[in-house]
Amino acid sequence: MAKSRKNLYIIGGIAGFVLLLVLIFFGSYNSLITLSESVDAGWAQVENQYQRRADLIPNLISTVQGAADFESETQEQITALRTQAVAARDSWNSATTPADQIVAARQVDSVASAFRGLNINVENYPQLKATQNFETFQAQLEGTENRVATERKRYNDAVRAYNIKIKRIPTVFIANMFGFTSETYFDIEEGTEQVPVVEFE
Repeated sequence: MAKSRKNLYIIGGIAGFVLLLVLIFFGSYNSLITLSESVDAGWAQVENQYQRRADLIPNLISTVQGAADFESETQEQITALRTQAVAARDSWNSATTPADQIVAARQVDSVASAFRGLNINVENYPQLKATQNFETFQAQLEGTENRVATERKRYNDAVRAYNIKIKRIPTVFIANMFGFTSETYFDIEEGTEQVPVVEFE
């Protein structure tokens, strides 16, 4: 009787241990799926804001170009910026992978940074100052820049949580078993960390 009770304890212990392993396995796998989806959702929001930004910049530049009669040097700068902005938007639209999109996003960042450095004295161009489209696009661009920064941070936070999870024990074994790999942070290039401020003095 004592021996059969001892066997029951051993069987119960083994069953409990197996059940614990199963719970850890499913818990780890489900948490990896949840975090992976959070990374994907975060990236989708980054994409949305960059798409908006990529569309806004050429429109803002076109409004500036079409609404004012600048001296030839400024007009040439604006024309060159418009060409770069359209190319950046096209690169963004044609990017199919996150790596391609990060490269395209940096191209958009570069155009925004160049546009930030362009100073135009609006007082000399009353037609530009009075253009409703100019004010609308400028406000939208400023709002988009803030949203871009927020969504990039949220994406990087999601990547950090996911990357930590796949490196911790016991989840690392599940991650390796099912092919979960590290995600890439969206780091910005040096000099583009400032929100582009379009200065029209």
